[in-house]
Amino acid sequence: MDSTARRMKKAETNSPLVSVIMPCFNAAPYLREALESVLGQTHRSVELIVVDDGSTDESLEILAQYPQVQLLRQDHRGPYPARNKGIGQAQGEYVAFLDADDYWAPTFLEEMVATLQRSDAALAYCGWQNVGAVRTSAEPYVPPDYEKDGKLHAFLRSASPWPIHAALVKKDVLDTVGGFDESLLTCMDYDLWLRIGLFHPIVRVPKVLAYYRHHGGGQLTDRQGRQAVNVWVVKKRFIERHPELFADVPSDLLDSYLNGALLARGYRCYWQRDLAGARTVFRFVLRHGSWSRRDLKYLLPALLPSTVYVRLLKFLDLRRTGRASV
Repeated sequence: MDSTARRMKKAETNSPLVSVIMPCFNAAPYLREALESVLGQTHRSVELIVVDDGSTDESLEILAQYPQVQLLRQDHRGPYPARNKGIGQAQGEYVAFLDADDYWAPTFLEEMVATLQRSDAALAYCGWQNVGAVRTSAEPYVPPDYEKDGKLHAFLRSASPWPIHAALVKKDVLDTVGGFDESLLTCMDYDLWLRIGLFHPIVRVPKVLAYYRHHGGGQLTDRQGRQAVNVWVVKKRFIERHPELFADVPSDLLDSYLNGALLARGYRCYWQRDLAGARTVFRFVLRHGSWSRRDLKYLLPALLPSTVYVRLLKFLDLRRTGRASV
């Protein structure tokens, strides 16, 4: 869609243009549902920018069937550079992000835009649900009203206050803060929410309007551990860059948000027997975090090679199980 068509669309609907940015990498099984989720919004003034991130499946063939989509392409660099590329082309007053395997309720944009227009907020966020997840993580969730609940502390207690597809942000604010920081390895969305949410007012839409597709897997990886470490990196850097925000926060409380939260995540991985994740966190804590002597019996074995570490803990589990059965 060219700029003339965008202007005509906005004039016809007499409503603000929303730019929806969708990174896509080998998402063919779910791509149509994501596209239709955007194109079927009750808020009609939308430009949909899909940034293909070097797909090798049928994604491009599917996208070719949607002439109303503005397609950008890049070599495979990951979703955050793709989102920044989309931001650079966006013409909307507001910007939202949706991954190519997720989807929205039909009224997502209508309700988010209306809420922003009624407030002086820079960003609106809503509730979400994980589709395909198990147990409690699949339950619909509406986050608290952070403006009322002390957002500085809430943002630091959380790994991220909302997922990337559950927010709508003003384009001028996004331009001011500089988009996603590609110098980070992951958690660039959390970093962006910190930079927006702690310097601008935000507003909640207390409904579940966004749906995240959970892809389960049985392989042993350290994904949870790496994510926990990267959250620590984002928090620490933000605290160091903006000390004025934390002048009245007691140092022990700040340490609990940073090092305490990381160590707790490591223990959570450990007791859930996500041993790869636990090992990643414990090794990082030994080098960069804070710990007590009673933690060492859990931390020190993490310095062993990965295969030795896993075998040791499985052996200890067997011994513990054997004793319990006697």
